Amino acid sequence: MIFGLFDNDYDEDGFRTCGVTGMEIHRTAENHVKVFGLTAVVALLVGGFFSIGVSMTRWELVGLLGSESFYKWLSLHAWNLLIFWMVFMEIAILYVGGPMVLGRRLPITKVAKLGWGTMVTGALVINYAIWTTSAPDQAPLLTSYAPLPSSPYFYAGAIVFILGSVLAALPFFVTLWQEKKWGEGGSLPLVTFGAFATAIIAVEALVGGLIAFVYAFLWRIEFLGSIDAALYRQLFWTIGHGSQQINLVAMVTVWYFLTHVVGGAEVVSEKVSRTAFVFYVFFINLGAAHHLLSDPVVSSGWRIWNASYAFYGATFASLIHAFAIPAGIEAGRRKRGQGGGLFGWLTNAPWSNPVFSATVFSIILFGFVGGITGVVMGQLQLNMTWSRTLATVGHFHGTVALGTTIAFMGLVYFVIRTMFMRDLAFGRLASAQPFLYAGTMTFATLMLMYMGLLYSVPRRIHSVVREIPGSDFSLSAAEPLMMIFGVFALLAIVSGAAFLIVALASLLLGERKVPGADLVPDGGVNFESDEPVHKFEMRGTFVITLIFLAAFLAVYIANWYFLSRLWEIGP
Repeated sequence: MIFGLFDNDYDEDGFRTCGVTGMEIHRTAENHVKVFGLTAVVALLVGGFFSIGVSMTRWELVGLLGSESFYKWLSLHAWNLLIFWMVFMEIAILYVGGPMVLGRRLPITKVAKLGWGTMVTGALVINYAIWTTSAPDQAPLLTSYAPLPSSPYFYAGAIVFILGSVLAALPFFVTLWQEKKWGEGGSLPLVTFGAFATAIIAVEALVGGLIAFVYAFLWRIEFLGSIDAALYRQLFWTIGHGSQQINLVAMVTVWYFLTHVVGGAEVVSEKVSRTAFVFYVFFINLGAAHHLLSDPVVSSGWRIWNASYAFYGATFASLIHAFAIPAGIEAGRRKRGQGGGLFGWLTNAPWSNPVFSATVFSIILFGFVGGITGVVMGQLQLNMTWSRTLATVGHFHGTVALGTTIAFMGLVYFVIRTMFMRDLAFGRLASAQPFLYAGTMTFATLMLMYMGLLYSVPRRIHSVVREIPGSDFSLSAAEPLMMIFGVFALLAIVSGAAFLIVALASLLLGERKVPGADLVPDGGVNFESDEPVHKFEMRGTFVITLIFLAAFLAVYIANWYFLSRLWEIGP
């Protein structure tokens, strides 16, 4: 096998027992997790490369790219990081949450392989179409809004990629069907249940996206004489935002899995956590409405319903997880004798383990940065101060970069150790990398938000602070913040590159090593105690929750203040 990456020891039936999780893993499931995970890391490498041009152009002191090149690089950055890196990882997560957790073979492996090949083909076609864009075609960015035309190959590539994603997800659904038909009965494990919720949301998003891109493709090849731009926008956001909701639910599933395996967390209430996943299924895709709150076509009633009452269902689910997961870490560690005062369960946690630190940073930063701002900007009135500004870009970096990407980095480290069975290369760099990336990306993200909220710096123009093309209006007051953004964006890119260096060096050069006590919490994953989890205090989590609510209230009040000053425009 290539570089020995697929050479684990299996019994005659193709199974092996994981020394860390105790799961019975079949080679078909493990090898496909590896393939999809490796492909995701390649997409991260490509998207990370194009982030250099984007950030160094935004930082107008450098001004690396002209307008035409900037939009190409921005489109390639967005599609590779927001879509390809995420979706390939999410298929791998379905295979972990399904056949691995349930101890089954991966069914219909030919379909899984076909799905992977189709996804790769679609991704390559999209990248080619964007890179070769020329007038009158436009670089599609993420939104690819009609009636601005993009290359027909772009729409065709998007259709192929979506179809491949659906094919790749089918083995997961077949696994669940087999489990309910031939299993021992009972409820699905919580991680499997979370993966199931992820898959349901994914199907809704992918079907909507397929309709949108087929519609646009038929228009672009002139099979249809015209396209309804408003209809296309609504269809597009079923996948444009829906794909990010897949990220969120997959990320939460990873949180439950990794905090248990490497942090000793226990689920405080499975029924409550399952209920939160159900709320996601019914409400989370409605969050896409905040992209259309400034759209003149949709009615006020539609806006109010989607941005208020319906959206709160998903928010309530996120608040449940925001308490349940830290509470599970605290109770689980106190149960193992790692209490130590109000926050001892957290301060003596295995922070040198990048799997643990990446997971916890993802939880904290997604909650305080991405989560709070998502609720605020999804509110009907407050959205006016966010829409079309760099604050929006800051928000989705708070969710996708600070939340999902850091969590997936932790998952990649975990897969390297437990499935590829490689020791992490450059041990100190591996331990430091989540800290470096979390810190630098947080500063870059906050600067984007501040520039958008305080100065209304627009998001879709490559030169904005020193010069807005076609206008005498100046935003030079935002230049100090842009300078800070530029420095930290560059440092964040270096920190992301450190992850890629550690991951690839571990796979190619790392010592083959069966994972042991360095990866699992005190007492092991299967730590047994006669004490119920509810006997142990969760007061540390309660204090953190109060801090979170105070931060949310402060941000909410501040944004209403910004809104009150929106029309104060003078000489």
